[in-house]
Amino acid sequence: MAKPPQHAIQPTRSDDYPEWYQQVVRAADLAEISPVRGCMVIKPWGYSIWENMQQALDGMFKATGHVNAYFPLFIPMSYLEKEAAHVEGFAKECAVVTHHRLEPDGEGGLRPAGPLEEPLIVRPTSETIIGEMYAKWIQSYRDLPILINQWANVVRWEMRTRLFLRTAEFLWQEGHTAHATQEEAEEETRKMLEVYADFAENWMAMPVIKGEKTAEERFPGAVATYSIEAMMQDRKALQAGTSHFLGQNFSRAQEIKFQDENGSEAYAWTTSWGVSTRLVGGLIMTHGDDDGMIVPPRLAPQHVVIIPVLRGDDTTTLVMEYCEKLKASLEGETFNGAPVRVMLDRRDIRGGEKTWQHIKKGVPLRVEIGPRDVESDSCFVGRRDQPPKQKQSIPRKDFVGTIADQLESIQQELFNRALTSREQVTRQIDTLDEFRDFFTADKANPSAIHGGFAHCHFAEGEQMESVLKELKVSLRCIPLDAEEEDGKCIFSNQPSRTRAVFAKAY
Repeated sequence: MAKPPQHAIQPTRSDDYPEWYQQVVRAADLAEISPVRGCMVIKPWGYSIWENMQQALDGMFKATGHVNAYFPLFIPMSYLEKEAAHVEGFAKECAVVTHHRLEPDGEGGLRPAGPLEEPLIVRPTSETIIGEMYAKWIQSYRDLPILINQWANVVRWEMRTRLFLRTAEFLWQEGHTAHATQEEAEEETRKMLEVYADFAENWMAMPVIKGEKTAEERFPGAVATYSIEAMMQDRKALQAGTSHFLGQNFSRAQEIKFQDENGSEAYAWTTSWGVSTRLVGGLIMTHGDDDGMIVPPRLAPQHVVIIPVLRGDDTTTLVMEYCEKLKASLEGETFNGAPVRVMLDRRDIRGGEKTWQHIKKGVPLRVEIGPRDVESDSCFVGRRDQPPKQKQSIPRKDFVGTIADQLESIQQELFNRALTSREQVTRQIDTLDEFRDFFTADKANPSAIHGGFAHCHFAEGEQMESVLKELKVSLRCIPLDAEEEDGKCIFSNQPSRTRAVFAKAY
């Protein structure tokens, strides 16, 4: 009887998906839990991936006319109180600062002293503090539009945390814009959703559904919220980015007024949009396998790792010189408009251990070089999108000359796999019984995966909310490309003209 294949990550995805995720984070050396409850330390490999995400997105934002700025971490509590829906939506998640210094407690410890006149909120999001500044900066229609983004950290107290996916403190970007007309603001909202979808699919190799949230799921204080929704390998959805049309709600609350072209006073139309470090979690759950992470080449901190295979004899110098020359040659090539990123692993540890470390980190291409490879002027190459033992010998010139094509091939293969995986768990559902079956675990086989994307006719109301709460399912969005069709809500039998996407979600 053949032995089952051995994998670097235990448990496997099929054994225990949540624990598999935690083990991949650890094995890929991405992050670890910090001494502060609910927070994380992002380690160099994980932070490098985030930096590459930042760099790509920042270029996309600037290409659409946006500029970066920075606003305070602390927000006066009265600012949040100005917009009722906003404060209600975030009140339970706010971290509050009430004192401005510490003093000795007389027993060798410290205690807070100097109460603040007004408590400060550690930003959960920055609409209110940025709105306060926009009210000062905007006087005339000539001052509009304002198109600003900031890269920052935010704090939202979370009861249940998971590295990258949900932490008390996380990193993100938040764009905030102000416009003279409703049409311009709505166009901005949709434009930034397209930017996020472009990034998700072409950089992360993660297919997404673009859609609008229902009233129940909107950002607190928004007129309309749009999102991109991705499907993870455990058949749960991940909201990977949101873009909000805020109308004039925040402008009225913050007094963001201007004199229009006719000399009349008008309130500005505003938007906000953001993505966060949860995208790193999305990357793991979209592409990772039972041997660790797989990083799409466009976001990989290193495209190629060169691993010398040394015998400890007089061939060592020859092998290392060959590796150095190969590294230089590869770095002279370009991929995605930038030099190929190459690491030569010179560490004095066993070759097998090195190889598996890079497999678990998800480096796209591994090149093992030993004396025989030097002699034949070739490279022994493994692709991370293929099984670890599936490697091939390629003449050095051919490998170097086709490096960009190989990386692009991996990028496309990862997207194709993720798209196929999503299509396999997407259903058009027309009855409540079918909906229940789709989202209910098989009691005879508790470990069996269930769920995915369900496209259903719907009508908001108590009947729908009751079923969703029971099954722990949420309405993710109404797809922007959904066609109108006559139907009936599967929950209440009321008439419906469109389908929404439902899923269990992170």
